[in-house]
Amino acid sequence: MTDSFVLSLSALMVLPAPALLVFRRENSRDGLYWVLMGAAVAGAVSSAAVQVSGAWPTGFSTALWVTVASSMALFAILAATTRQAWRLTPLTTPYLALIGILALIWSRNPQSTLDLSHLPGWVFVHITLSVATYATVTIAAVAALSAFLQEKALKAKHPTALTRMLPSVADSEGMSVRLLVLGECVLALGLATGMASQYMETGQILVFDHKTVLTLTSFGIIGGLLFAHFRWGTRGRKAARYVLLAYLMLTLGYPGVKFVTGVLLP
Repeated sequence: MTDSFVLSLSALMVLPAPALLVFRRENSRDGLYWVLMGAAVAGAVSSAAVQVSGAWPTGFSTALWVTVASSMALFAILAATTRQAWRLTPLTTPYLALIGILALIWSRNPQSTLDLSHLPGWVFVHITLSVATYATVTIAAVAALSAFLQEKALKAKHPTALTRMLPSVADSEGMSVRLLVLGECVLALGLATGMASQYMETGQILVFDHKTVLTLTSFGIIGGLLFAHFRWGTRGRKAARYVLLAYLMLTLGYPGVKFVTGVLLP
């Protein structure tokens, strides 16, 4: 086994650990929680860093590991700075571990590489913004799912062990909306740099391929949802469905396209 594979496997083993810790009788953001969270972040970031060192592989597996690393880093920051964000741990880390498993399964697939040292600075900025957008909307979707599950449990008057660990509906929705606002702003910058890149390469501002159409659709869904939220107070399970739909569009546009081009059509 290669060092990269062993490192990825080690990262996968520690990723779900913070979620299991939350189910203790006296769950809190104590020292043990932060030790495990730090190990999970370090493992994911190290695995992604090893894969992109020197050149950036453009395949499906690397895209997934970069997603896991950036999402874990963002979630750790939120858990440290937002009072109730850490309660999303039972949803966040198992989901990212599942993505990591998919990345490990397809890690042996051949991948073309992109030499970052010869890229213009604004192209590197575009890549960074794209990664940041997907990480932000990933955590926003997790918060929306939390709100969906909490509201469903409240209406059924039957809370579960999971929903007792999650933030309240109001806290989940608040985090989701704030992250969506941030994600929409970063996505707008990403679209602008993407159009600049496209214009420099082809002389066209937009080329309506699958990735562009899906990204623009996500931008429209998030923008429409935020407008409806602030104008009419749209919230609850209806809002959560639109957040998850926007996340699905971004997923199809980013790792989804990588899966088709790198796995189905190698």
